[in-house]
Amino acid sequence: MVIGTTRNVKSLVFLGVLSLLFGCTSTDSESPNARQWLAGDHHIHSRYSVGWDREQNPPAPIVGGDAIYPIQMNALMGKYFGLSWMVTTDHGGPNHSKIHLELAYPELVQSRLVVSEVIQFYGMELDTPGGEHSSLIIPHTDDEAEMLRRLESDFGRVEAFPVDPGRDTEAKMIEALVVMRTMKHPPVVIANHPSRTATGDREYGRYDPAEFRRWNDTAPEVAVGMAGAPGHQAIALTNHPLATNKERLLRGAYRDFPTMGGFDQMTAKLGGFWDSMLGEGRRWWITANSDSHKHYSEGGADFWPGEYSKTYVYAEKNHDSILAGLRAGHVFVTTGDLISELSVDVTQGNRSASIGDELVASPASEVTVNIRVRDPEGVNAGGENAEVNRIDLIVGGVTGKASDPASDKNDTARVVHRFTPQEWSRDGEYLLMSRTISVDGPLYVRVRGTNTNELEPEKDPPAENPWRDLWFYSNPVFVTTQ
Repeated sequence: MVIGTTRNVKSLVFLGVLSLLFGCTSTDSESPNARQWLAGDHHIHSRYSVGWDREQNPPAPIVGGDAIYPIQMNALMGKYFGLSWMVTTDHGGPNHSKIHLELAYPELVQSRLVVSEVIQFYGMELDTPGGEHSSLIIPHTDDEAEMLRRLESDFGRVEAFPVDPGRDTEAKMIEALVVMRTMKHPPVVIANHPSRTATGDREYGRYDPAEFRRWNDTAPEVAVGMAGAPGHQAIALTNHPLATNKERLLRGAYRDFPTMGGFDQMTAKLGGFWDSMLGEGRRWWITANSDSHKHYSEGGADFWPGEYSKTYVYAEKNHDSILAGLRAGHVFVTTGDLISELSVDVTQGNRSASIGDELVASPASEVTVNIRVRDPEGVNAGGENAEVNRIDLIVGGVTGKASDPASDKNDTARVVHRFTPQEWSRDGEYLLMSRTISVDGPLYVRVRGTNTNELEPEKDPPAENPWRDLWFYSNPVFVTTQ
């Protein structure tokens, strides 16, 4: 838990500089060989998300022209706010693969040395062919730099100059996924801010349900999910002098349709798109991230990595285990440090399955869902001691592949119980509760919770204080019958 952040950002930067200069050792008690919940962030920009001088031909990169921080600074701030892993994901652009290879990668190598307590992945925010943006996470191997260079140069939508319209097609993304799935060490792709370009409720923009199904059909071990909670959540807190109409600023920099409790409509709507994917039995996971470019105190729209949103992966503290955990959906997400641990165990007799896994149960029987949540003491980075007010147990039927690939509904998804403080027991910081449910056929179980009184996450109003509207979501546990 992050305790008391009354320091301003300048003092935090000073702390980071001291750490670099004097090689401060970590007080992190994590054992690298034990699986545990490890907080991370898969969408972070450095100064190599460049600006462009487009009066030159081809456009010339301007380091720090978009995002502004060195990779080491992002890692230090992530460490300060409790992250154990992170991914550097800079934007592309004309011939940007050269910038990645010659500038960003050497800085990442240095950052791994000076902030060794944080497991750091190489990657990029892929300008997705036929879509918007995706986190492309490269496995940590001897040829990781060449792997990213190849993928960006061959498939980056805006890599070519002059612009090649043939790169901006879904067919090109499918081609990329075919290449990725056949690599010796396949990467992971997570779609970022999936409904940011939506024009309304269920009126999707650059991404749509059928597209995600085709991705997942093509490379299920690569295209594993989407950001449930987007970054840019500090947009209403910015002190930028140009942000005079704060009443118009939406969380996540969403435009025509807002987030809901800080989460994208594709995730937040009960019985909506995410439930439709799970109802097919798809392993389609959700994550959360900062999308950090520039801190809100310096005129940006962002929190530092780990300051507000965290993606927890149940893994050993090393590259391979963390990436495998992401791939397998051993993941829960939270905002505002509402919780720091979550166990959802579905049991029948001596058999049990946890988040991301599958339990084989007897047909026409019952299973017990045991939930254990850590609601940590102390204030979060917003200076508040956020407390869980309610936890929802959600169940949906797994009914097979949708006949319509554009489907974004699962009418079987429902809240089977809403746990309140009167219904759970406490063991220190841990909240314990359980519920027995019927198994009439294949199903999935997932959990969410909030510090609010909203029964369902409501549309976020402009200029909402993000610290007052916090949620956590688990990924599902599947139950099949035999």
